[in-house]
Amino acid sequence: MISIYSDKLPRILKNKKHLEERLNVKITNKAREVFIEGEPEDEYIAEKVIEALNYGFEFKEAMLIKEEDFILEIIPIKSFTRRKDLARIRARIIGKQGKTKKNLAQLTKCFFQVKENEVAILGYPEYIYNAQEAIKSLIKGSKHSNVYKYLEKHQIKPVVDLGLKN
Repeated sequence: MISIYSDKLPRILKNKKHLEERLNVKITNKAREVFIEGEPEDEYIAEKVIEALNYGFEFKEAMLIKEEDFILEIIPIKSFTRRKDLARIRARIIGKQGKTKKNLAQLTKCFFQVKENEVAILGYPEYIYNAQEAIKSLIKGSKHSNVYKYLEKHQIKPVVDLGLKN
């Protein structure tokens, strides 16, 4: 059994039935603590999905962890800067009216959420590295145009399936 502290408990309880059906686990709660019971692999996936919901990802996006083999990566902002004005750094990542976050999502094919002093990235494993590098560069103070240029230059080429996969 895994227990997770959740800030967004109503969100999880609203989708509790869907989560239990799709993730093959039993979800219970006591105050703000969520308990997950099931097979170890299912518990792990459910933990990641609930963590994604806690960071503010939509239900459909969070469920991609189970259905599409996405991974959730968390970047603590304080690990990459000594600046005290973290609100300004969060603003650099989000951009005016969410424009920077939207551009990053288009260029990296990942989803982004900024919560307090952390940035959560949800995407395919092969795209996560570029997304992490872009976020780290923005935190360290690189110009937005340089970050976009880096992402355009380092685009991941789509893998051609020759029919060898199951």
